[in-house]
Amino acid sequence: MPTPPLSRRQFLSTSAAAAAVTAVGPSIVPSSVFGDAKAAAPSERLTLGFIGMGKQNGGHLSRMLGKRETQVLAVCDVDTTRREDARLKSVKKYDELKRAGGNSVTPYVDYHELLARKDIDAVVIALPDHWHAAVYIDAAKAKKHIYGEKPLTLTINEAKACIDAVRKHKVVFQTGSQQRSSNEFRKAIEYVRSGRIGKIKRVLVDVGGPSKPCDLKEEPMEPGLDWERWLGPAPLRPYNSVLSPRGVHNHFPAWRSYREYSGGGLTDFGAHHFDIAQWGLGMDRSGPVEIIPPDDVSKGKGVKFVYANGIEMIHQTCGFIIFEGESGKIMVNRGKLQSDPESILLDPLTDKDWRLPKTPGHHENWMECIKTGALPECDIEIGARSVTICHLANLAYWNKQKMKWDPQAWKFVDGQGDNAWLGRDRRGPYTLPEA
Repeated sequence: MPTPPLSRRQFLSTSAAAAAVTAVGPSIVPSSVFGDAKAAAPSERLTLGFIGMGKQNGGHLSRMLGKRETQVLAVCDVDTTRREDARLKSVKKYDELKRAGGNSVTPYVDYHELLARKDIDAVVIALPDHWHAAVYIDAAKAKKHIYGEKPLTLTINEAKACIDAVRKHKVVFQTGSQQRSSNEFRKAIEYVRSGRIGKIKRVLVDVGGPSKPCDLKEEPMEPGLDWERWLGPAPLRPYNSVLSPRGVHNHFPAWRSYREYSGGGLTDFGAHHFDIAQWGLGMDRSGPVEIIPPDDVSKGKGVKFVYANGIEMIHQTCGFIIFEGESGKIMVNRGKLQSDPESILLDPLTDKDWRLPKTPGHHENWMECIKTGALPECDIEIGARSVTICHLANLAYWNKQKMKWDPQAWKFVDGQGDNAWLGRDRRGPYTLPEA
């Protein structure tokens, strides 16, 4: 269900529109607070809060701080170093732009306090995977539009719960699968969906392997981190800096390797590449019906997904996402797009082919949809379906069992697969909020 269209100008013109905006849409920021010549008019500005200030949200913050049509009001993190760095970064950027508001960026440890602010329209959330679902659901309940990082959730049940919350509260949710807004992937999908390689037979997807149980040793606690809150719903365990790397210039977060917090390479890059595969197959609102593990699961490759139409998708080492059709192949990865034969991509698409609308960019598409009520490029259900593929692969590797899946019912069927695998125990008091 799309979010009802709304306009800040309409807010100013009629009391009816004002009521609608108060219910689900952007708030109005007084010009006395943020007004200046270099920014959009306060009545047109989207006010933002950022939750989780690691490397990924640091990039999102930089992008949004530089936009004339946005105003950052708050940042949140359980780590003092990251939280304060984000606040100071905001102050410095707004000073450089000669815009007011930098000193008004409020830091929070508890994200609930940020969500309680009525003057924040939308939130950008980038947290460890085990925290995603609860914050997404709470943000939807608070009527905040959401830009939420992938992989969407830690479990399949959480993915479905997030869809339900977003639909119930009628907010716009853009999953941070930014490959959907990248030219090489969009062109690949257009050629595939236009039938330029004929009927699809199978898709090969190259991403990392499954996660493993955490076996890290205890280290001395470093100051400034709320470790118990970082663990949240995950099992209580001693501190280790690998799980919570300090500073503001961290490399790839190692907590992704551990099952308690993430699904390993399968969910990390899988949420990107399986997402593109689903897109190319026209399965954004569905998924496979059978999942078959390889004979040797120790290599972490070889899981096969079978769709109801007979198309197979295989987790394989191949360097690309490869769409194999009856008359050729399309191979795509970041910055790379190839076809076999080469003539496929040399033959331009026409207006009669299957075409995607032009995209202004992933963040910009989200912001446009907040204004118009349209569904964004990577709506909540798309992110949920894509991460479900990743989770199904992990379950196949972990349990070494063939599974039959009903993508519409969101459950295993025919006695192949255990529906208890779809969720996990959560440590109290960090229960999953109800929508």
